[in-house]
Amino acid sequence: MRVLAYVYPGWHPIAERDESFYPGFTEWDLLEQCRPRFEGHAQPKVPLWGRYDDRDPVAMGRRLAAARDHGIDGIVVGTFWCRGKRVFEDALDLGILGSPEGQTLPFACMWANRMPRRVLPVKRADLPVIDPSRLVPTDVDDFVAFVRLLAEQYFTRPNYLRVDGRAYFSIFDSTFFASELGTDGARAAITAARQMLRSGGFPELHLAAIEPAAHVIGEMKGLGFDSVTHYVFMPDWRGEFLQDYAERSALRAAEWPEVAARAGLPYHPSVTPGWDASPRAADFAELGPERPDKYPWSPVVVGESPAQFRIALERALAYAQGNGDLVFIASLNEWSEGHYLEPDSRFGMGWLEAVRAARSHVAR
Repeated sequence: MRVLAYVYPGWHPIAERDESFYPGFTEWDLLEQCRPRFEGHAQPKVPLWGRYDDRDPVAMGRRLAAARDHGIDGIVVGTFWCRGKRVFEDALDLGILGSPEGQTLPFACMWANRMPRRVLPVKRADLPVIDPSRLVPTDVDDFVAFVRLLAEQYFTRPNYLRVDGRAYFSIFDSTFFASELGTDGARAAITAARQMLRSGGFPELHLAAIEPAAHVIGEMKGLGFDSVTHYVFMPDWRGEFLQDYAERSALRAAEWPEVAARAGLPYHPSVTPGWDASPRAADFAELGPERPDKYPWSPVVVGESPAQFRIALERALAYAQGNGDLVFIASLNEWSEGHYLEPDSRFGMGWLEAVRAARSHVAR
């Protein structure tokens, strides 16, 4: 059994954000400026160890060591690529792999096939949740080039995550990937990437589809994916503004077998400590109940706690036994969406201690 935590690598300035916002902008600014927007709203989220630059191997090493010591077996790092352009790669290359802890802790890459938002906090409620400029197009040659880069830089490292001996790699928006390329194009891209790896002497690939939508989930196996999982699988995106953690986590767990059946592939469950993307959204307090009803304003999950998270993780561990033996947690550090394991001022080390407790309980 392995428990893997997603890592968001966006905690350092990049040229694109300097140009869009101001020099040195990071989402720490959003996090620190967020204030409660309803009674009992647990904002701002305050890191117990303070803000950090994830290019710093000392800062990242400390966090990776804490995760490892509390039962995290590895990490899956968001990897941004758009036709040869990369952003946020320094968090992985300098901060994580530059630390002694990151050179030994198993890691894998997730293609975060989105470009970062240009306007944060989001102020326009009348715009689409996913602006077309953020979508990341690809084709057969581009996908092969990307997988080759990953193979050359990461797959051959001794601590790269393997599943049945194959290098684990996941696609965040598997729906967009499959829909944009079409059935034949997506299958051709995956087939070509596998052939490239084989001919180049690289490890074979274990390719995971993250959250494929209903109209494509049945195609994932035929396209060449090996498993299905989720990133954040918690809120009902069309549901109430405030949603209860215990209720939502239990409902989502009940859906895991159905996801596996519809995909015809192994399903690896993903759980999260919480969900609240308020820092990424402008405060529309003057509108009262007329606040926007979509991401990043809504929904907000409430009632989260380490005790409730432990229950959710225990369910996932129990499900995964004999069903792929992998469990994902979203995430180690996505503070601006309210899901993180790193210590905070509210619960201290509670989120990580919940991981240790859940693993100890299920192992008995």
